[in-house]
Amino acid sequence: MATLLHIDSSVFPREASSSRSVTAAFRTAWEEQHPEGTVIYRDLAADPVPHITADAWSAGYAAPSERTPEQAAAFAARVELIEELEQADAVLIGAPMYNFSIPSTLKAWLDSVLLLGRTAGEAPSAQGTPVIVVASRGGSYAPGTPREGFEFVQNYLEAVLKGTLRMDLHFIVPELTMAPRNPAMSELVPLYEASRERAFEDAANKAKEFAERFAA
Repeated sequence: MATLLHIDSSVFPREASSSRSVTAAFRTAWEEQHPEGTVIYRDLAADPVPHITADAWSAGYAAPSERTPEQAAAFAARVELIEELEQADAVLIGAPMYNFSIPSTLKAWLDSVLLLGRTAGEAPSAQGTPVIVVASRGGSYAPGTPREGFEFVQNYLEAVLKGTLRMDLHFIVPELTMAPRNPAMSELVPLYEASRERAFEDAANKAKEFAERFAA
């Protein structure tokens, strides 16, 4: 049966987090199709992975016999994350926008799994694996909006996940999530509601689409 790697990075609990709510909808639909499947779950807010260190970085370029004990320990932690990525048939990532970019905890995870000669380079080990990113944001940064130039979440993740890891990247973008709580955005509430409904529909449809792909 298929294995799903599910990663959340929102600092807020599910009832207050758009990204967690939508990733949960995807996972529910996925598990309905794969009741005997495996889900590897990482909550990077509750249990953050270490930010990259000199030992963790340099160990990737040193022969195992030449690594110091500190390098070996740091590299083992990276390998654990890399192996989770490699064994996944699909990857689901909650990536809310914080100050125009992704949470630092998600960046730490990416820094760990990006390893030249294994996950990156001529033959990336997760190449072709579908990855669904729920890129929620409080406003709108879509093309043609006033803050289009501040969109560093999708641009960055496309460069890393698609351009470097060569994964099969798909975005679900719930936007204007601050509209119900910000009086200045009250006129945007209908657009927020439409975006939220579309995100849940996309999550369910994508989960079924990929479930059928692996069942075929």
